[in-house]
Amino acid sequence: MKINIITLGCSKNIADSEHIAGHLKKSGFQVYFDRNRKDCDIIIVNTCGFIGDAKEESILALLEQVEIKRRGRKQRKIIAIGCLIERYREELKKEIPEIDAFYGVHQWGELVKSLKAEYHDRLEAERLQSTPKHYAYLKISEGCNRSCSYCAIPLIRGKHISRPIDDIVSEAKQMVSNGVKELIVIAQDTTYYGIDLYGKRKLGELLERLANESGAEWIRLHYTYPTSFPEDAIEAIAKHDNICKYIDIPLQHINSNILSSMNRGIDRNGTLELLKKFRERIPDVSIRTTLIVGYPGEGKPEYEELKAFVREARFNRLGIFAYSPEENTSAYSLGDPVNDDEKERRLSELMQIQENISLEYNEQRIGKVYKTIIDRKEGDYFVGRTEFDSPDVDDEVLIRQHPSLRIGHFANVIITEAYEHDLIGEVK
Repeated sequence: MKINIITLGCSKNIADSEHIAGHLKKSGFQVYFDRNRKDCDIIIVNTCGFIGDAKEESILALLEQVEIKRRGRKQRKIIAIGCLIERYREELKKEIPEIDAFYGVHQWGELVKSLKAEYHDRLEAERLQSTPKHYAYLKISEGCNRSCSYCAIPLIRGKHISRPIDDIVSEAKQMVSNGVKELIVIAQDTTYYGIDLYGKRKLGELLERLANESGAEWIRLHYTYPTSFPEDAIEAIAKHDNICKYIDIPLQHINSNILSSMNRGIDRNGTLELLKKFRERIPDVSIRTTLIVGYPGEGKPEYEELKAFVREARFNRLGIFAYSPEENTSAYSLGDPVNDDEKERRLSELMQIQENISLEYNEQRIGKVYKTIIDRKEGDYFVGRTEFDSPDVDDEVLIRQHPSLRIGHFANVIITEAYEHDLIGEVK
């Protein structure tokens, strides 16, 4: 029997889908990760329910599969799982009755068992990779103990639950033995890791063990949180050559009043001090952040402060979201006073500033040689990334064809041209 898994949303969902797929494959199913495939018996849609656009995308994906089923295609069963189902299960059952089964974010076991497949509680026991063979997401915890005013993730995913260090290292070793060269460490909040299990933050120790024991050539850190950023994690990134000099740290805003309303646990000065610490202690570090525009209370002065911050902080990589009011969050009662057109204007203006900064950073790389991992081939070019860029969200290096280049392997590449979001290079 053929099963197709369609994954929407963040990389945490990708990891979840891969564990589900691993269990199913071991039980004899043929498992695919291909939204365009139409010849499968069962479709599993792993949904996202984070913000309005993500919810809309998930609903459209479900309706797309329902329409295919109506046309009499081979698939007999549609299963919905994930964040959107956790939040809106009863509503979706009424609105899309053609879906055969609904499972929340913690119900992998029930889903797997419903298909008469064997299920293991240990996450590292089974996994079928959907990403290219050379990189994989390593999920170190579930849930979140933060109470950011705009965020529904704790309502969906529950409290923070860390995985034991030994289990994580074991899974990392297994993935590396299967050909993974780059491990991308993820969670809802990676910097909180360990408090529930060990009584203190253990991200630094985990990074040390992954660097020393996993065998990975690159280890990349995502989804950190600015409040109480662990000192030993900074030390580990600076110390180990196989930990990418890259930090993904969503800051969301810079105005202290907005940050207080967001319940972020840090103010403007604390944010600036943290960024200064990163750059002083990790030479040539690449900092990626995300910001929110249009949050309630963001008038012209607060927005102008944010705009000046983008210019002055000079992030290497930046993503921006328009504020989306989410039911049952504490910010929901504040309303949505900034209209959508104004949010879009602010977002576009900040992205234009960032594009100029990105171009300046990239132009500084011309003539320099970088270790580059080759992700794929497109037309006349191979496409890769330096340690300063994560897959799917950051810049890429387009490399002119060379007989030594192989997908999934590293090459030393000299940068010859630079654009806002891409670099052009040649094999050194």
